[in-house]
Amino acid sequence: MFKTNFQAIFAVANNLALSTIKSTVSVASIWTDFKEITKMGLSISVVFSSIAGYFLGADTVEITTLLLLCFGGYFMVGASNAYNQIIEKDLDALMDRTKNRPIPAGRMSVNAAFTIAVLFTLAGVATLYIINPKTAMYGAISIFIYTCMYTPLKTKTPIAVFVGAIPGAIPFMLGWVAARNDFGIEPGTLFAIQFFWQFPHFWAIGWFLHDDYKKGGFFMLPTGKPDKGTAVQIIMYTVWTIIASIIPVFGFTGDLKLSIVGAIVVFGLGMIMVYYALQLFKLRTPKAAKQLMLSSVTYITLLQIVYVADKFLS
Repeated sequence: MFKTNFQAIFAVANNLALSTIKSTVSVASIWTDFKEITKMGLSISVVFSSIAGYFLGADTVEITTLLLLCFGGYFMVGASNAYNQIIEKDLDALMDRTKNRPIPAGRMSVNAAFTIAVLFTLAGVATLYIINPKTAMYGAISIFIYTCMYTPLKTKTPIAVFVGAIPGAIPFMLGWVAARNDFGIEPGTLFAIQFFWQFPHFWAIGWFLHDDYKKGGFFMLPTGKPDKGTAVQIIMYTVWTIIASIIPVFGFTGDLKLSIVGAIVVFGLGMIMVYYALQLFKLRTPKAAKQLMLSSVTYITLLQIVYVADKFLS
């Protein structure tokens, strides 16, 4: 009798433990899928750009505005990524790098992803509107271009990268607009820097993932293939990126300024990126393209840090 009761208690406890483990795994899985559908890593890097722009534009840092910008920016980027994965779900299933995303892998329904996208859109616009209407407007424009123009164009023409560079360049300037409630030469310059930067960055990605992109029918390279013509254009846009990045040192960009020391540091960082662009032209290998991509991420991150540090230390 005692043995039977003990076995029953043990069975109940075991089932309870298994249930708890399954529940924990389920919550962890939902959180992982949420991070993937909103591309948390990418979204945070975009928010970082907005924060840098805000520090450059702000005379005094307001924590409330900064927090609203962080949350609103994340909502907007997360919404764009969710819409993108809904639209491209069938194509994502064809590519190795995307086939395990929540929707093509069957872990998340389209309706669930769409609900996240819509809620993030509304929350993002509302949050940025609290800062000022211009910030909300540019955030909404970013979602529209990314979702309704860039995403469908990716399977039709290499011009998609040009279109996608527009919403991709908005976050850096968005921070300035959040701080000043104004669009002028200063946020325009920040926009130009990140706009030109995106061409070598995304073409490098398109190069080392070329075979995978072909499976999904995406046109990510300017010539349609990883060749000398694409490498030449990568070098050209890398140079334009550096030119746009040091323009503030000449005093043509209003309140957006850069000291000579800051310009030298930015130029030096740019030369590293040029080196890897030339290596890609010389070697034309996926490895060289990946090295350029990594150097481009390092460049834009350090540039934003240098700009902010230069403002407060000069």
